[in-house]
Amino acid sequence: MAGSPIVCEILDYLNDWRTAGQLFAFKSLVNPRLLQVLLDKLVKTSYVEREDRAARGGDVAMTAWREWNPAAGFFHNSTKDLRYAGLRTIERVTRERARVTPMPPSVKRYAGAPRVTLPPAQTGGEFPRVLLERRTWRRFARAPVDVQSLSTLLHLTAGVQAWVIGPADQKVALKTSPSGGARQPIELYVVALNVQGLRKGLYHYAADRHALERLPGRVDARDVQRYFPQQWWYKGASAVIFFTAVFGRVQWRYAHARAYRTVLIEAGHFCQTFCLTATWLGLAPFCSMALADSEIERDLGIDGIGESVLYAAGVGTRPRGIAWKPPAAHRGHPPTLEQEEELKVPGLIISRRHRR
Repeated sequence: MAGSPIVCEILDYLNDWRTAGQLFAFKSLVNPRLLQVLLDKLVKTSYVEREDRAARGGDVAMTAWREWNPAAGFFHNSTKDLRYAGLRTIERVTRERARVTPMPPSVKRYAGAPRVTLPPAQTGGEFPRVLLERRTWRRFARAPVDVQSLSTLLHLTAGVQAWVIGPADQKVALKTSPSGGARQPIELYVVALNVQGLRKGLYHYAADRHALERLPGRVDARDVQRYFPQQWWYKGASAVIFFTAVFGRVQWRYAHARAYRTVLIEAGHFCQTFCLTATWLGLAPFCSMALADSEIERDLGIDGIGESVLYAAGVGTRPRGIAWKPPAAHRGHPPTLEQEEELKVPGLIISRRHRR
Protein backbone atom coordinates (compact mmCIF):
# COMPACT_ATOMS: atom_id res chain seq x y z
CA MET A 1 0.00 0.00 0.00
CA ALA A 2 1.21 3.51 -0.85
CA GLY A 3 0.07 6.40 1.34
CA SER A 4 0.78 10.08 1.86
CA PRO A 5 3.08 11.12 4.73
CA ILE A 6 0.14 12.33 6.82
CA VAL A 7 -1.62 8.96 6.53
CA CYS A 8 1.56 7.17 7.62
CA GLU A 9 1.93 9.56 10.57
CA ILE A 10 -1.69 8.98 11.65
CA LEU A 11 -1.42 5.20 11.39
CA ASP A 12 1.80 5.26 13.40
CA TYR A 13 0.17 7.50 16.04
CA LEU A 14 -2.84 5.18 16.26
CA ASN A 15 -0.63 2.20 16.99
CA ASP A 16 -2.22 2.41 20.46
CA TRP A 17 -5.77 3.33 21.45
CA ARG A 18 -6.38 7.09 21.10
CA THR A 19 -9.44 9.32 21.14
CA ALA A 20 -10.45 11.43 18.16
CA GLY A 21 -9.68 14.50 20.25
CA GLN A 22 -6.13 13.32 20.86
CA LEU A 23 -5.68 12.76 17.12
CA PHE A 24 -6.98 16.27 16.33
CA ALA A 25 -4.55 17.74 18.88
CA PHE A 26 -1.70 15.68 17.39
CA LYS A 27 -2.43 17.09 13.91
CA SER A 28 -3.60 20.53 15.05
CA LEU A 29 -2.55 22.19 11.80
CA VAL A 30 -4.91 20.05 9.73
CA ASN A 31 -8.53 21.11 9.20
CA PRO A 32 -10.53 19.00 11.73
CA ARG A 33 -13.34 18.34 9.22
CA LEU A 34 -10.90 17.00 6.64
CA LEU A 35 -9.15 14.98 9.33
CA GLN A 36 -12.50 13.48 10.37
CA VAL A 37 -13.24 12.47 6.75
CA LEU A 38 -9.83 10.79 6.53
CA LEU A 39 -10.35 9.03 9.87
CA ASP A 40 -13.77 7.72 8.78
CA LYS A 41 -12.24 6.40 5.57
CA LEU A 42 -9.44 4.63 7.47
CA VAL A 43 -12.05 2.99 9.70
CA LYS A 44 -14.18 1.97 6.71
CA THR A 45 -11.21 0.40 4.94
CA SER A 46 -10.20 -1.43 8.17
CA TYR A 47 -6.85 0.32 8.58
CA VAL A 48 -8.14 1.76 11.88
CA GLU A 49 -10.39 0.06 14.45
CA ARG A 50 -12.98 1.66 16.72
CA GLU A 51 -13.05 0.50 20.31
CA ASP A 52 -16.86 0.79 20.50
CA ARG A 53 -17.42 -1.61 17.58
CA ALA A 54 -16.95 -5.34 17.41
CA ALA A 55 -13.82 -6.42 15.61
CA ARG A 56 -14.25 -7.89 12.14
CA GLY A 57 -13.97 -11.65 11.80
CA GLY A 58 -10.79 -11.35 9.80
CA ASP A 59 -9.26 -9.03 12.39
CA VAL A 60 -9.99 -11.54 15.14
CA ALA A 61 -8.50 -14.37 13.09
CA MET A 62 -5.36 -12.35 12.40
CA THR A 63 -4.65 -12.01 16.13
CA ALA A 64 -3.34 -15.59 15.98
CA TRP A 65 -0.68 -14.30 13.58
CA ARG A 66 0.61 -11.64 15.98
CA GLU A 67 3.95 -13.43 16.52
CA TRP A 68 4.38 -13.92 12.74
CA ASN A 69 3.41 -10.38 11.78
CA PRO A 70 4.11 -8.18 9.98
CA ALA A 71 6.31 -10.29 7.69
CA ALA A 72 4.23 -13.45 7.23
CA GLY A 73 0.82 -11.79 7.51
CA PHE A 74 1.68 -9.18 4.91
CA PHE A 75 2.99 -11.78 2.45
CA HIS A 76 0.01 -14.08 3.03
CA ASN A 77 -2.62 -11.42 2.40
CA SER A 78 -0.88 -9.40 -0.30
CA THR A 79 -0.33 -12.43 -2.57
CA LYS A 80 -3.96 -13.60 -2.67
CA ASP A 81 -6.57 -13.10 -5.40
CA LEU A 82 -4.32 -11.94 -8.22
CA ARG A 83 -5.63 -11.09 -11.67
CA TYR A 84 -4.22 -13.72 -14.00
CA ALA A 85 -3.33 -13.09 -17.62
CA GLY A 86 -4.22 -15.50 -20.41
CA LEU A 87 -1.66 -17.88 -21.88
CA ARG A 88 -1.12 -15.86 -25.07
CA THR A 89 -0.60 -12.67 -23.04
CA ILE A 90 1.98 -14.41 -20.86
CA GLU A 91 3.79 -15.74 -23.94
CA ARG A 92 3.80 -12.30 -25.57
CA VAL A 93 5.15 -10.63 -22.42
CA THR A 94 7.79 -13.36 -22.11
CA ARG A 95 8.96 -12.82 -25.69
CA GLU A 96 9.11 -9.04 -25.16
CA ARG A 97 11.07 -9.46 -21.94
CA ALA A 98 13.48 -11.89 -23.60
CA ARG A 99 14.35 -9.25 -26.21
CA VAL A 100 15.45 -6.86 -23.47
CA THR A 101 16.73 -9.18 -20.73
CA PRO A 102 18.15 -12.64 -21.47
CA MET A 103 16.64 -15.47 -19.47
CA PRO A 104 18.82 -16.44 -16.49
CA PRO A 105 20.62 -19.76 -17.06
CA SER A 106 18.80 -22.85 -15.85
CA VAL A 107 21.97 -24.35 -14.35
CA LYS A 108 24.94 -23.00 -12.41
CA ARG A 109 28.59 -23.80 -13.04
CA TYR A 110 31.90 -22.76 -11.49
CA ALA A 111 34.35 -21.88 -14.24
CA GLY A 112 37.74 -23.45 -13.73
CA ALA A 113 36.66 -25.63 -10.81
CA PRO A 114 38.01 -29.20 -10.80
CA ARG A 115 35.33 -31.53 -12.17
CA VAL A 116 34.60 -35.07 -10.98
CA THR A 117 32.68 -37.16 -13.50
CA LEU A 118 30.12 -39.31 -11.70
CA PRO A 119 29.24 -42.87 -12.67
CA PRO A 120 25.97 -43.32 -14.61
CA ALA A 121 22.88 -43.00 -12.43
CA GLN A 122 20.77 -46.05 -11.73
CA THR A 123 17.59 -45.38 -13.70
CA GLY A 124 16.23 -48.90 -13.99
CA GLY A 125 13.28 -50.12 -11.94
CA GLU A 126 9.83 -48.88 -11.07
CA PHE A 127 10.76 -45.96 -8.79
CA PRO A 128 13.03 -44.16 -11.33
CA ARG A 129 10.44 -44.86 -14.04
CA VAL A 130 7.71 -43.11 -12.04
CA LEU A 131 9.96 -40.11 -11.33
CA LEU A 132 10.92 -39.77 -14.99
CA GLU A 133 7.33 -40.13 -16.23
CA ARG A 134 5.85 -37.47 -13.95
CA ARG A 135 4.43 -34.65 -16.05
CA THR A 136 1.67 -32.08 -15.81
CA TRP A 137 -1.24 -33.25 -17.98
CA ARG A 138 -3.77 -30.86 -19.48
CA ARG A 139 -5.95 -33.24 -21.50
CA PHE A 140 -8.00 -36.05 -20.07
CA ALA A 141 -10.14 -38.90 -21.31
CA ARG A 142 -13.85 -38.93 -20.60
CA ALA A 143 -13.49 -42.19 -18.68
CA PRO A 144 -13.78 -41.63 -14.91
CA VAL A 145 -11.13 -42.21 -12.29
CA ASP A 146 -12.32 -45.04 -10.05
CA VAL A 147 -12.81 -44.46 -6.34
CA GLN A 148 -10.20 -47.10 -5.50
CA SER A 149 -7.52 -45.04 -7.26
CA LEU A 150 -8.68 -41.88 -5.52
CA SER A 151 -8.55 -43.72 -2.19
CA THR A 152 -4.96 -44.78 -2.85
CA LEU A 153 -3.99 -41.25 -3.88
CA LEU A 154 -5.41 -39.70 -0.72
CA HIS A 155 -4.01 -42.32 1.65
CA LEU A 156 -0.46 -42.26 0.29
CA THR A 157 -0.45 -38.46 0.01
CA ALA A 158 -2.01 -37.34 3.28
CA GLY A 159 -3.25 -40.32 5.28
CA VAL A 160 -2.02 -40.74 8.85
CA GLN A 161 0.42 -43.64 8.77
CA ALA A 162 1.26 -43.73 12.49
CA TRP A 163 0.88 -41.82 15.76
CA VAL A 164 3.72 -40.90 18.11
CA ILE A 165 4.00 -39.00 21.39
CA GLY A 166 5.64 -35.57 21.15
CA PRO A 167 7.84 -33.73 23.68
CA ALA A 168 4.82 -32.18 25.41
CA ASP A 169 3.11 -35.58 25.68
CA GLN A 170 0.91 -34.62 22.74
CA LYS A 171 -0.24 -37.12 20.14
CA VAL A 172 1.20 -36.23 16.73
CA ALA A 173 0.62 -37.76 13.31
CA LEU A 174 3.20 -39.13 10.93
CA LYS A 175 2.57 -39.09 7.17
CA THR A 176 4.56 -39.92 4.05
CA SER A 177 5.91 -36.36 3.77
CA PRO A 178 8.13 -34.57 6.31
CA SER A 179 6.57 -31.90 8.52
CA GLY A 180 8.39 -29.40 10.73
CA GLY A 181 7.85 -30.49 14.32
CA ALA A 182 5.30 -32.99 13.00
CA ARG A 183 2.74 -30.19 13.09
CA GLN A 184 1.04 -31.44 9.89
CA PRO A 185 -0.74 -28.20 8.89
CA ILE A 186 -1.89 -29.43 5.46
CA GLU A 187 -5.49 -30.52 4.88
CA LEU A 188 -6.93 -31.96 1.66
CA TYR A 189 -10.28 -31.15 0.04
CA VAL A 190 -11.64 -33.08 -2.92
CA VAL A 191 -13.78 -31.74 -5.74
CA ALA A 192 -15.19 -34.97 -7.18
CA LEU A 193 -16.44 -34.47 -10.74
CA ASN A 194 -16.09 -37.79 -12.55
CA VAL A 195 -15.14 -40.44 -10.00
CA GLN A 196 -16.72 -43.84 -10.46
CA GLY A 197 -18.23 -44.94 -7.15
CA LEU A 198 -18.34 -41.45 -5.61
CA ARG A 199 -21.11 -38.90 -5.81
CA LYS A 200 -20.17 -35.59 -7.43
CA GLY A 201 -19.49 -32.91 -4.84
CA LEU A 202 -17.13 -31.27 -2.36
CA TYR A 203 -15.42 -33.37 0.30
CA HIS A 204 -12.91 -33.00 3.12
CA TYR A 205 -10.43 -35.86 3.53
CA ALA A 206 -10.39 -37.07 7.14
CA ALA A 207 -6.75 -38.20 7.23
CA ASP A 208 -7.02 -40.11 10.51
CA ARG A 209 -10.07 -42.13 9.48
CA HIS A 210 -9.27 -42.42 5.76
CA ALA A 211 -12.74 -41.19 4.90
CA LEU A 212 -14.38 -38.39 2.96
CA GLU A 213 -16.66 -35.93 4.72
CA ARG A 214 -19.21 -34.45 2.34
CA LEU A 215 -19.55 -30.66 2.38
CA PRO A 216 -22.59 -28.62 1.31
CA GLY A 217 -22.79 -27.20 -2.18
CA ARG A 218 -22.70 -28.40 -5.76
CA VAL A 219 -19.80 -28.35 -8.19
CA ASP A 220 -19.30 -28.93 -11.90
CA ALA A 221 -16.71 -28.24 -14.61
CA ARG A 222 -17.67 -24.54 -14.69
CA ASP A 223 -16.55 -24.25 -11.07
CA VAL A 224 -13.17 -25.71 -12.00
CA GLN A 225 -12.73 -22.92 -14.55
CA ARG A 226 -13.68 -20.48 -11.81
CA TYR A 227 -11.15 -21.98 -9.40
CA PHE A 228 -8.33 -21.95 -12.01
CA PRO A 229 -8.54 -18.58 -13.80
CA GLN A 230 -7.37 -18.66 -17.45
CA GLN A 231 -6.67 -22.41 -17.20
CA TRP A 232 -9.62 -23.83 -19.14
CA TRP A 233 -7.83 -27.10 -19.87
CA TYR A 234 -8.38 -28.45 -16.32
CA LYS A 235 -12.17 -28.56 -16.63
CA GLY A 236 -11.95 -32.13 -17.97
CA ALA A 237 -10.28 -33.53 -14.83
CA SER A 238 -12.06 -36.21 -12.83
CA ALA A 239 -11.09 -34.76 -9.45
CA VAL A 240 -9.43 -31.65 -8.10
CA ILE A 241 -7.55 -31.59 -4.80
CA PHE A 242 -7.06 -28.41 -2.77
CA PHE A 243 -4.22 -28.29 -0.27
CA THR A 244 -5.04 -25.92 2.59
CA ALA A 245 -3.04 -25.00 5.69
CA VAL A 246 -4.32 -24.77 9.26
CA PHE A 247 -1.77 -22.22 10.45
CA GLY A 248 -2.60 -22.48 14.15
CA ARG A 249 -0.95 -25.90 14.32
CA VAL A 250 2.39 -24.36 13.36
CA GLN A 251 1.87 -21.09 15.23
CA TRP A 252 1.32 -23.09 18.43
CA ARG A 253 4.93 -24.28 18.34
CA TYR A 254 6.91 -21.79 16.26
CA ALA A 255 6.64 -18.11 17.19
CA HIS A 256 8.63 -16.66 14.28
CA ALA A 257 7.66 -15.65 10.75
CA ARG A 258 10.15 -18.02 9.16
CA ALA A 259 7.80 -20.88 10.06
CA TYR A 260 5.50 -19.64 7.28
CA ARG A 261 8.10 -20.97 4.84
CA THR A 262 7.74 -24.48 6.24
CA VAL A 263 3.99 -24.44 5.58
CA LEU A 264 4.49 -23.53 1.93
CA ILE A 265 7.17 -26.15 1.49
CA GLU A 266 5.02 -28.85 3.06
CA ALA A 267 2.21 -28.11 0.61
CA GLY A 268 4.81 -28.76 -2.10
CA HIS A 269 5.79 -32.07 -0.47
CA PHE A 270 2.18 -33.23 -0.52
CA CYS A 271 1.55 -32.13 -4.08
CA GLN A 272 4.63 -33.88 -5.46
CA THR A 273 3.66 -37.08 -3.63
CA PHE A 274 0.18 -36.80 -5.13
CA CYS A 275 1.52 -36.34 -8.67
CA LEU A 276 4.01 -39.20 -8.36
CA THR A 277 1.37 -41.54 -6.94
CA ALA A 278 -1.01 -40.64 -9.77
CA THR A 279 1.76 -41.32 -12.30
CA TRP A 280 2.42 -44.70 -10.67
CA LEU A 281 -1.30 -45.49 -11.02
CA GLY A 282 -1.18 -44.65 -14.74
CA LEU A 283 -3.33 -41.54 -14.35
CA ALA A 284 -2.90 -37.99 -15.64
CA PRO A 285 -2.07 -35.56 -12.81
CA PHE A 286 -1.58 -31.80 -12.79
CA CYS A 287 -0.81 -29.07 -10.28
CA SER A 288 -1.27 -25.31 -10.18
CA MET A 289 -0.81 -22.36 -7.84
CA ALA A 290 -2.71 -19.90 -10.04
CA LEU A 291 -5.89 -19.99 -7.97
CA ALA A 292 -8.95 -17.86 -7.27
CA ASP A 293 -8.15 -18.04 -3.56
CA SER A 294 -11.19 -16.37 -2.01
CA GLU A 295 -13.70 -18.15 -4.25
CA ILE A 296 -12.22 -21.53 -3.35
CA GLU A 297 -12.14 -20.67 0.35
CA ARG A 298 -15.73 -19.49 0.28
CA ASP A 299 -16.91 -22.74 -1.32
CA LEU A 300 -14.88 -24.81 1.16
CA GLY A 301 -16.24 -22.82 4.09
CA ILE A 302 -12.85 -21.65 5.41
CA ASP A 303 -11.87 -18.10 6.36
CA GLY A 304 -8.61 -17.72 4.40
CA ILE A 305 -6.68 -16.65 7.51
CA GLY A 306 -6.79 -19.38 10.14
CA GLU A 307 -7.08 -21.86 7.26
CA SER A 308 -6.21 -20.92 3.71
CA VAL A 309 -5.81 -22.64 0.35
CA LEU A 310 -2.18 -22.77 -0.84
CA TYR A 311 -1.94 -25.21 -3.71
CA ALA A 312 -4.06 -27.40 -5.96
CA ALA A 313 -3.67 -30.61 -7.89
CA GLY A 314 -5.95 -32.79 -9.92
CA VAL A 315 -6.18 -36.00 -11.82
CA GLY A 316 -7.95 -37.58 -14.75
CA THR A 317 -7.58 -40.61 -16.96
CA ARG A 318 -5.12 -40.50 -19.84
CA PRO A 319 -6.65 -40.13 -23.29
CA ARG A 320 -5.87 -42.92 -25.73
CA GLY A 321 -3.39 -42.24 -28.49
CA ILE A 322 -1.97 -39.16 -26.81
CA ALA A 323 1.50 -39.26 -25.33
CA TRP A 324 3.02 -36.47 -23.29
CA LYS A 325 6.08 -34.92 -24.87
CA PRO A 326 8.04 -31.72 -24.20
CA PRO A 327 6.87 -28.66 -26.16
CA ALA A 328 8.36 -28.31 -29.63
CA ALA A 329 11.33 -25.96 -29.97
CA HIS A 330 10.47 -23.38 -32.63
CA ARG A 331 14.04 -22.03 -32.86
CA GLY A 332 12.89 -18.44 -33.33
CA HIS A 333 10.68 -19.18 -36.37
CA PRO A 334 6.94 -18.46 -36.40
CA PRO A 335 5.01 -21.54 -35.22
CA THR A 336 3.15 -23.63 -37.77
CA LEU A 337 -0.60 -24.11 -37.57
CA GLU A 338 0.02 -27.45 -35.90
CA GLN A 339 2.35 -25.84 -33.37
CA GLU A 340 -0.21 -23.10 -32.71
CA GLU A 341 -2.65 -25.83 -31.76
CA GLU A 342 -0.05 -27.36 -29.47
CA LEU A 343 0.54 -24.02 -27.76
CA LYS A 344 -3.08 -23.96 -26.63
CA VAL A 345 -2.24 -26.82 -24.30
CA PRO A 346 1.40 -26.27 -23.30
CA GLY A 347 3.41 -29.41 -22.68
CA LEU A 348 1.24 -31.76 -24.74
CA ILE A 349 2.02 -32.75 -28.32
CA ILE A 350 -0.40 -34.97 -30.19
CA SER A 351 1.08 -36.95 -33.05
CA ARG A 352 -0.56 -36.26 -36.44
CA ARG A 353 -1.63 -39.87 -36.95
CA HIS A 354 -3.90 -39.64 -33.90
CA ARG A 355 -5.72 -36.48 -35.02
CA ARG A 356 -8.86 -37.76 -36.66
